[in-house]
Amino acid sequence: MQMLRDPEDGCPWDIQQTFDSIVPYTIEEVYEVADAIDQQDFEQLKDELGDLLLQVVYFTQMAREKNLFDFEDVARAICNKLVRRHPHMFGKHEIQGDLKQANKTWERVKQQERNEKNGSNSNSLLNDIPVAMPQLLRAKKIQKRVSNVGFDWKETNEVIGKVEEELNELKEVINTSNNQMALEEELGDLLFSVVNLSRHISVNAEEALRKGNKKFINRFQYLEQQIQSEGGDIENYNQEELERLWQKAKQATRS
Repeated sequence: MQMLRDPEDGCPWDIQQTFDSIVPYTIEEVYEVADAIDQQDFEQLKDELGDLLLQVVYFTQMAREKNLFDFEDVARAICNKLVRRHPHMFGKHEIQGDLKQANKTWERVKQQERNEKNGSNSNSLLNDIPVAMPQLLRAKKIQKRVSNVGFDWKETNEVIGKVEEELNELKEVINTSNNQMALEEELGDLLFSVVNLSRHISVNAEEALRKGNKKFINRFQYLEQQIQSEGGDIENYNQEELERLWQKAKQATRS
């Protein structure tokens, strides 16, 4: 990477890259890693992890050029963080209890780090949650963060009740004013509540939606194949005919 970034003899494309320009590639590589895992393709996963590692190398080389930090600094920082957040493993403190207690210790140390980083005038639990995160993941992170200080429902049925409440409020707006801003607000509340439900039943909302998308694609492609086998054109099928094929697709993909 140092050779690729050399101002005189480097690659013209690599020389032009900045921290900002590389970010989209980094995000793309993370999703490709997730896809390889989803496909259980470990040969592909090896390649994708290499691509992801390249992103880390890229950022650290650009930082090194600006005398900010280098790869060793990054590796040392994560090692120090892991030791700091596992006092029961690397320190004198023993954790009595189970995984839940270990997680509480992890979150307590993280909060201490946030307070030190942000200063006493900016110590909100939610200050450092990135706005650019996928919003389903961000909602989960917000909920998990406040749950650690007791701001949470105790029973899953209470969360289900909240989902139903938010759905009814959305229905009310649809059936009355149908105001676009109000619709967006109520739908946001509903989605936030659904993410909260997924957290309470130990389901990753982002992963569940990704699999839901994949399932829909599989079923729709089956539907398309059925239409092709009938010599038809999907645009000429009415809603009842499409529903018939959709139910057939559901049955076929389920089996």
